[in-house]
Amino acid sequence: MIAVIAKLNVAKGKEAEFEEVMLSLATQVRAKEPGNDLYTLCKDDDGNYVVMELYKDDEALAAHGQSEHFKASGAAFRGLMAGAPEITRMEVVG
Repeated sequence: MIAVIAKLNVAKGKEAEFEEVMLSLATQVRAKEPGNDLYTLCKDDDGNYVVMELYKDDEALAAHGQSEHFKASGAAFRGLMAGAPEITRMEVVG
C-alpha cells in the first residue's frame, strides 16, 4: 500500500474557495478510483492544509494522476494556490 501526504500552499483569502474545489475533487476520487482507500483534506490550527491519501499499489497511484477528474481539477485550482504542493510518498508498513 502507498501513502501520500500532500502539503498544499493555499493563497491567503482563498481558503473557502479552495475547500470547495478540493472537497469536490475528493468526492470524485472516492467515487471513481477503486484503487484509492483514502483521500481526505485536513487543516491544522494554523490554517495549513494537507491531503492524506492511500492507494492499493503503484498502479492505483499512477491511475489517480492520469484520471480525467484529477486533470480537469487543475483549472479549478487556478488562482487559489500560492505555490506548488509538497508531496511525500511512503510505503505503508503495517
